[in-house]
Amino acid sequence: MQTVGKLMKVFLTRRIPPEGMKVLTAAGVCEVSLWDSDEPVPRTELLRGVQGAHGLLCLLSDKIDAEVLDAAGPNLKVISTLSVGFDHMALDEIKKRGIRVGYTPDVLTDATAELTVALLLATARRLPEGVEEVKNGGWSSWKPLWLCGYGLSGSTVGVIGLGRIGMAIARRLMPFGVKRLLYSGRTAKAHAAEVNGEFVPLDTLVSESDFIVVSCSLTPETQGLCDKAFFSKMKNTAVLVNSSRGAVVNQEDLYEALTSGQIAAAGLDVTTPEPLPTNHPLLTLKNCVVLPHIGSATYSTRGIMAALSAQNLLGGLQGADMPSELTF
Repeated sequence: MQTVGKLMKVFLTRRIPPEGMKVLTAAGVCEVSLWDSDEPVPRTELLRGVQGAHGLLCLLSDKIDAEVLDAAGPNLKVISTLSVGFDHMALDEIKKRGIRVGYTPDVLTDATAELTVALLLATARRLPEGVEEVKNGGWSSWKPLWLCGYGLSGSTVGVIGLGRIGMAIARRLMPFGVKRLLYSGRTAKAHAAEVNGEFVPLDTLVSESDFIVVSCSLTPETQGLCDKAFFSKMKNTAVLVNSSRGAVVNQEDLYEALTSGQIAAAGLDVTTPEPLPTNHPLLTLKNCVVLPHIGSATYSTRGIMAALSAQNLLGGLQGADMPSELTF
């Protein structure tokens, strides 16, 4: 253990769940300073807070670029992000400086998959609309076609990106009686056999699916992937659900597709920007369900994420193994 005089400085860009703080304090090797708020750290405070830091624990909302790395200085050994995504970090710059990066994959897979299925069902079966009708007096006598939506039984589901989370979503959807599961991505996946997944070109997936689940990571190839051309190939009875990254969907084109009847409905747990302004056109639509990026929001998952990000930070500080190190 380090002597008290040689405690390493770490900066946390936010209050994190107590499970993470316990790991850091118990280790006794670092002096923790943090932006003590549930709200994102302002840029000026981030640049001030990282000065001289050996380790940085950040969130998706923190842009970690050359300016931040310069402000931190040469002591910085490790960046640990409390997320599975890392598109908020300038990885080229980080790699150039030999800084290690930790992230939190796997531990949020189940929670995100559950939420995605909940969002798909809520969107397809028009649950928010139903709740609203009960509250505003729109519920009268039983009507044969009132609030009818679309069911999973006998349907074709397309998953864009059959990685950890995509696979977990597929596993949960199959017991609903899904007839075909299509998936697209860079390569066919051996594990797709477990859900009878068919590897197809994206165009085939888009045109044949009743439900399309976007579960890919954000890359230059996937940025704006769901655009006007994409929606024009979808069935007009099809439902789109996105729980990956907001920028994968062109929101202007989505609005157009939803208002023109090009597609039936959309459910989004991610948007651009986040939070979505309350006057955004998508929020005026009954056939668009928008959630505030709560994919991993269960108490246990957030606690495990916090502990893992703290363990990653400690591993990087001490030149030891990190439980989840990003290789890039």
